[in-house]
Amino acid sequence: MVSNEPAYINHFASIFEELWKNGNDASDRIRDIEEGVDQANIEIIPNPKEGIKRAWNIIKSTKEEVLIMFSSVNAARRQLEMGGLQLLKEVSEKNSAKIKVLIPADDGNIMSTTMKETKSTYPQIDIRRIDKSLQTRISIVLVDRRECVIVELKDDAEDNSYNAAGLTTYSDSKSIVSSYISIFESFWKQTELNEQLEELNKQLTEANEQLKVHNKIQNDFINIAAHELCTPIQPILGLSEILRSKISAIGGSAVADEQKILDAIIRNAKRLQRLTEDILDVTRIESHSLKLKKERFNLNELISNAVQDHRNEIEKDNRDIKLLESPINQDIILEADKSRITQVISNLVGNAIKFTTEGTISINTERKDNQVIVSIKDTGSGIDHEILPRLFSKFSAKSFEGTGLGLFISKNIVEAHGGKIWAENNNDAYGEKGATFYFMLPLIDQQQLNVK
Repeated sequence: MVSNEPAYINHFASIFEELWKNGNDASDRIRDIEEGVDQANIEIIPNPKEGIKRAWNIIKSTKEEVLIMFSSVNAARRQLEMGGLQLLKEVSEKNSAKIKVLIPADDGNIMSTTMKETKSTYPQIDIRRIDKSLQTRISIVLVDRRECVIVELKDDAEDNSYNAAGLTTYSDSKSIVSSYISIFESFWKQTELNEQLEELNKQLTEANEQLKVHNKIQNDFINIAAHELCTPIQPILGLSEILRSKISAIGGSAVADEQKILDAIIRNAKRLQRLTEDILDVTRIESHSLKLKKERFNLNELISNAVQDHRNEIEKDNRDIKLLESPINQDIILEADKSRITQVISNLVGNAIKFTTEGTISINTERKDNQVIVSIKDTGSGIDHEILPRLFSKFSAKSFEGTGLGLFISKNIVEAHGGKIWAENNNDAYGEKGATFYFMLPLIDQQQLNVK
């Protein structure tokens, strides 16, 4: 097998490292043999029946530990049918020996049921599965870290273990036994990692399901709450406007206080209206149901109207801010959702006004290839460096005024149009205070524009 799959490479590299760590230097091993330190027995048993009998006999002699790795699912099944589990149970109960068994995973999960039954019936026997692609042509039996029996798999289709097995090798060589122990433990560690990953995946799946339920409940609540808020806001605004016009018609200083109260009611009702609209927009964005009603319009006109609305607000609040506009001396025709682009411009200009106590806010447009770039530059407090990396995410506001939803909504509106939005602080080194926000939108191709 030749593979560049990282999982295989890492796995076999870890096996090699484990063998290398536990291995002996060749010169040391030769010296031990010459000096007779390791008088190892290595025996080849050609008769399958005798070989399997030898494996069972050394299991019966277990004092502390048995490690078994089967060559295939069928090899495990054949041994279980011969009474292998009962033998392991007796060994475990007799000497309180640890029993560890590795079985390759099967496609049909035949062994899964057997393993569950075994764990419930024989809790002292720890059985785990290894990936089927890592199975070998040998079954390994290791007893007390002193002896090993290696049984070759000849024909896995046979029902009888004696017919399925080939040559058997027995050894009590310290180096051979330690090598096979290293291989076994490497596989065993992998099963522990796999079990941890399976448990983690199970927990993640459960958490995702709970999160989906939670998000659905939350979104349902937000939708209901936002719509319920919209219902009383409209009559509050409508009736307040009617009442203000009547008070204005009466005139006189006697009604000045009532006029201020009504202005406050309308201002706060509009603020509440914007909040409910923002909440509904966020739920539409997150549920991928934000729809665009595209039409052709002149961006210059849209910006001029939005700027004039904000100038009126600045004058009404007696703010020491100049709102400047520098449009291109040519029409900029977009095919976009007019109300949504207005929303983006209003959000960005509104933000600039909120964070600018005095100075100027300038709105510029620049045409670049088949795109238009709109910039809103202010002389305010600038963008907090802590906020800057997550500026366009939800709830990124650091002030107590506003929800931090406007920029998140603006980003998604611009991107839904195939555009881009970004921001930066002005260069303070050159005496430029404040920040600049940009957004870029694609323009209609001139050929399309000429088509009536």
